[in-house]
Amino acid sequence: QVHLAESGGDSVQLGGSLRLSCVVTGLSRSGYLLAWFRQTPEKDREGVAAISGTGGIVYGNSVKGRFTISTDFAKATLYLEMSRLEPEDTGVYYCAAEHSYGPSIYPPLRPDKYNYWGQGTQVTVSS
Repeated sequence: QVHLAESGGDSVQLGGSLRLSCVVTGLSRSGYLLAWFRQTPEKDREGVAAISGTGGIVYGNSVKGRFTISTDFAKATLYLEMSRLEPEDTGVYYCAAEHSYGPSIYPPLRPDKYNYWGQGTQVTVSS
């Protein structure tokens, strides 16, 4: 059984930085997709960044150059480093996972491609 637990959400000022963490258990190191999504009451769940077990990484257009996704399997943790934060980055951030048994150069940023989800962590950016 795959289990995910996010942490690191906080309230920050415009231009600030945060690092989100997601502890992931039950996922094979030989084949996986991991991703970060965010959601606000006004918008559908939006793909932020995704990473595959074969090294593929994809970012949403609104976060390219500002956010970095990474994994540390020694710590069973997925990270999202966020910098130059903007009020538009405000939302509940979710990590998501799926098993993947083939190469994935472009891991998907569609929420329907992931079956396992964390509970979310709130990020608020004020101006």
